[in-house]
Amino acid sequence: MTDSASSSIVRTQSPLIPDPALPDVAADLPVLARALDWVGMDGICLPLRLLDSVGQMMQVPAQVDIAVDLGDPSARGIHMSRLYMLLQASLAGEALSASGLHQLLDACITSQQGLSSAARVTLRYDHLLLRKALSSDNAGWKRYPVTIEATLRDGRMHLGLEFSVEYSSTCPASAALSRELNARRFREDFGTARPLSSAVVSDWLASERGLAATPHAQRSRAEVRVELKPASDELPLQSLVDAVEDVLATPVQTAVKREDEMAFAALNAANLMFCEDAARRVAHAMSGEARVSAWKVRVAHYESLHPHDAVASVSGRNQ
Repeated sequence: MTDSASSSIVRTQSPLIPDPALPDVAADLPVLARALDWVGMDGICLPLRLLDSVGQMMQVPAQVDIAVDLGDPSARGIHMSRLYMLLQASLAGEALSASGLHQLLDACITSQQGLSSAARVTLRYDHLLLRKALSSDNAGWKRYPVTIEATLRDGRMHLGLEFSVEYSSTCPASAALSRELNARRFREDFGTARPLSSAVVSDWLASERGLAATPHAQRSRAEVRVELKPASDELPLQSLVDAVEDVLATPVQTAVKREDEMAFAALNAANLMFCEDAARRVAHAMSGEARVSAWKVRVAHYESLHPHDAVASVSGRNQ
């Protein structure tokens, strides 16, 4: 297409101007009068501005649901386009914050001119955090799926934050059975050998004969949902992720050299856990979070021994 053709199209197009003569069926009375809990839109695509793990501003794609209640049973519908415009103006500009979400929800309620008294917004996106290797001087980015849900009703905002962390879980029962098989092979190979030097035993342990069995391990996931206390404007995602990964001790890695893989193997051996153990560890971390008023934890171990998963869940409230 030539420049002249393109400019010709631009000249022939005119902006849409509201026309009071256009029909507005949303103003009609509803056939069945009833108040509605929520009315709005799901799956709106928006860029979110966030601070990354090194304090730099980043922009990530997100899907957003937004809604208000329709408290007037005689009103057929809400002013839906106003919610969309407010969402675009609010979230696409400044960095995401609790106070920004409060202002957005308050504006959504006001925009309905008496039809609504509550508003809700849900944001889903992937947060990237830069993670250092265990031993080598390397680092890599790791993805954390995040959901934020904010609800404003009677001037009070409830703010929920949900995220998931992947980690490795080595089965304690399988580890015990593997140690037993290793001990049996040792007795088989050295039952009558006397004396035994440390060098001989060390060489045997480093050989293929020194590993009769290995415990099964699997990638696992902890899903955490917290309700944040209203005192802080911060959305403490990174500190909560850090707390969960610290207490589990075996989060999956990014950049891995041989020394990092050895360190990871050592961490797995030192942190054998059933799904029940993992759930209790994460619960312990969340129960000590001063910014959290309530929490729910679900862990799933995607078994390598079975075709089904081992799961556990726990919830609680903080003072």
